[in-house]
Amino acid sequence: MRYDLDDLRLFVHIVTEGSITAGAHQMHLSLPSASARVRSLELHAGVPLLIRGRRGVRPTPAGTTLARHARDVLARTARLESAVASYTRSPTAPLTLLGGGSAMHGLVPRALVSFLRAHPDVDVTVSESRTPHTVRMLADGEADLGVVLDDEARDRGLPMEPLGDDSLVVIGQAGGILDGRTALTYGEVAEHPLVGLDADSSLRRWIEKHLGPHAPVVRYRTTVADLNVVVALAAAGVGLAVVPRRAIDRHQPLDMCELQEPWARRHHLLAWGVKDRASPTATAALAHHLRQAALSEPSSHDALEDSAGRPPFPDS
Repeated sequence: MRYDLDDLRLFVHIVTEGSITAGAHQMHLSLPSASARVRSLELHAGVPLLIRGRRGVRPTPAGTTLARHARDVLARTARLESAVASYTRSPTAPLTLLGGGSAMHGLVPRALVSFLRAHPDVDVTVSESRTPHTVRMLADGEADLGVVLDDEARDRGLPMEPLGDDSLVVIGQAGGILDGRTALTYGEVAEHPLVGLDADSSLRRWIEKHLGPHAPVVRYRTTVADLNVVVALAAAGVGLAVVPRRAIDRHQPLDMCELQEPWARRHHLLAWGVKDRASPTATAALAHHLRQAALSEPSSHDALEDSAGRPPFPDS
């Protein structure tokens, strides 16, 4: 036997209100239409469902059973509809955000958390991308926003704004090789075993590009895909590491010092695409959350204050 969901809703309202008239009002039906639906239910059930009186109606034992199960069916139906609706695609085209490995370490995740919570109807496609590729994607209208490095993104004709420091530092085990040092050249760093990111990572490729053909030979004890793992390995004394200073938790027990190379001083820029692929309002909102995430990061002086409370090295 099949039951119409609207008939079940009407019957539940009638039993709850104790009146066919009130139940019809809840369903925005006329009284004759509601009465006809109840009679149809009773005909299909084969038993009376309501006891009609001068002061209203009350359910028969069969009607009480029907009402109880109808409430359960309607509740389950509502949960089913909600679950399926959660897979409905957003009516707004997803934003495309690109950034290098350093930005993906902390800045972008923090911005995404706050943005996606504040904008449940907007989706974001996020991809790791080196600055040259990000700039091309933005210029071609294939991305909305990008977190890029200043030295590779200047004079590309894109709207850009400063976002934050992304300079590189050297880290190692607390009380180890770096103890008492304030700065090292990359050549000095390379004299020691290192831990680093995989060869195809954006940070590793950026460093090797700036080292050029006469780069010192480096011994990597191991390479991994995650910046957090690199920091943990260096703190454990496996080897030194060259990482963005913003990737360091100031409370981690390790030593840090400046990487004394001009190319180690770098900054993040927020770059905008040349076309409005998605909602301009949504793009501006995501940009705002990226700015806020950058402002919430520890300052370079905080990041370089080691576990012994020594002051950070002076900026050059």
